[in-house]
Amino acid sequence: MNKGKLIVLSGFSGAGKGTVIKRLREKYDYSLSISATTRAPREGEVDGKDYYFKTVDEFKSLIDYNGLIEWAQYVDNYYGTPRKFVEEEMAAGKNVILEIEVQGAMKIKAQYPNAILIFVTTKDIETLRERLTSRGTETAEVIQKRISRAAEEAESMEAYEFIVINDDLETCVDAVNAIVVSESCKKENRTQFLIDIKRQLDEL
Repeated sequence: MNKGKLIVLSGFSGAGKGTVIKRLREKYDYSLSISATTRAPREGEVDGKDYYFKTVDEFKSLIDYNGLIEWAQYVDNYYGTPRKFVEEEMAAGKNVILEIEVQGAMKIKAQYPNAILIFVTTKDIETLRERLTSRGTETAEVIQKRISRAAEEAESMEAYEFIVINDDLETCVDAVNAIVVSESCKKENRTQFLIDIKRQLDEL
């Protein structure tokens, strides 16, 4: 069985990463790595489904015993990726999506050189501000923090292999899937197939 691909999906807060991932899972059956976080649950979020909600002490314990592939602090909260689930899913041939921030993405690429790094963005900053405001879940101060953080993250966009604009959801989702399919079809990812097809031809 071919090993699954690891897809790192990052982007500005408010760019719609969560919605894109939800649709990718519905349409193309991707596996989603659930992150651990110390932030409070938003309305409707469920522990173990949307995030593993941890106290700061619990999160630091995960760091201490190397239970996280990566972790980062973002707008006063910690976020991290549990290691066991990701590696088991990839070994089973599943494509795994990680929704993580820029800091974490660089750590992932260092550990998994074949990971596919994709950055999702809105078409402009005004659209980003409108989406953050329309959530109705955060204060003006927090929204401004997220805009300021976006300016910092923009400096790292060039480190990503692919940048996808989320203007139309279905177009964005199909573009992300096309990237993953294209990467999977690269010659270096078809080594076993090449061996098998040559062996079959030699046996003719």
